[in-house]
Amino acid sequence: MKKLMTTALAGALALGAGIAQAADDVTLQLKWVTQAQFAGYYVALDQGFYEAEGLNVTIKPGGPDVAPAQVIAGGGADVVLDWMPSALASREKGLDLVNIAQPFKSSGMMLTCRKDAGVASPADFAGKTLGVWFFGNEYPFLSWMSKLGLKTDGSDGGVTVLKQGFNVDPLLQNQAACVSTMTYNEYWQVIDAGLTPDDLVVFKYEDQGVATLEDGMYVLGSSLADPAFADKMVRFVRASMKGWKWAEENPDAAAMIVLDNDATGAQTEEHQKRMMREIAKLTAGSNGALDPADYQRTVDSLMSGGSDPVITKVPEGAWTHAITDKALN
Repeated sequence: MKKLMTTALAGALALGAGIAQAADDVTLQLKWVTQAQFAGYYVALDQGFYEAEGLNVTIKPGGPDVAPAQVIAGGGADVVLDWMPSALASREKGLDLVNIAQPFKSSGMMLTCRKDAGVASPADFAGKTLGVWFFGNEYPFLSWMSKLGLKTDGSDGGVTVLKQGFNVDPLLQNQAACVSTMTYNEYWQVIDAGLTPDDLVVFKYEDQGVATLEDGMYVLGSSLADPAFADKMVRFVRASMKGWKWAEENPDAAAMIVLDNDATGAQTEEHQKRMMREIAKLTAGSNGALDPADYQRTVDSLMSGGSDPVITKVPEGAWTHAITDKALN
């Protein structure tokens, strides 16, 4: 009997230890496909930073048909990565998205134009065809055009908007004078296709005073009301920011980790290493906590659209420091 009791006790202790060590599941939805834009999360997974925080993290790649806001609204993710203009537009439409961390300090968004299309400054946009990404990525562009006083319906004196796919073909094929690019991705596709920097003029949104925040971490406000969920997010943010700082310090190694996680095999080592070096410039200076001044700059830009602003009222409750205060201290 004593032996049976001892065996039963040992089994119970083993079961209890297993329960205590069970990791909490977290599903992250990326804004785009697996690439160095998301290196910090893949690094945190690869280097065991999530595991050390008691988390079992699943990273879901995005794509042209994936809208992070729709994914989280449908219960397909616990946390999503999105650009703030898209997140705030979704919030105004009724989805309670809340920014809990902001790894990206600077914007990488640009318009890249051909000089031979007659574009030397924003004053030359009128009458031109401009390639623009949609699916929530158009909002910074629309704010910029509103600031310039340019209509986007193709009418006289305005611009014609070409709904741009996620490539730079319209620029290469002279279908558009300018196309949307990121400093870390599409710009280099243009260069790799044979055009030189001397053939181009680039307009960084940062330099035009219309930069908005990109690649923040968003959750549903209702989820944050659950202390257990909030605790998971504290650990998730802490581990993710460790991943980002590791990636900044080890860009080539981080790029290789991204490649190891690219199930499609579509990415190349040269492109991902170059992308990671550019991405490190955008995450530099952020410890993960949202800078209220950066947030306000984004809101002001989105509301400056005259009769057609991206958002029509000042958001309330759209961000919190509650998670980063605990994660970073």
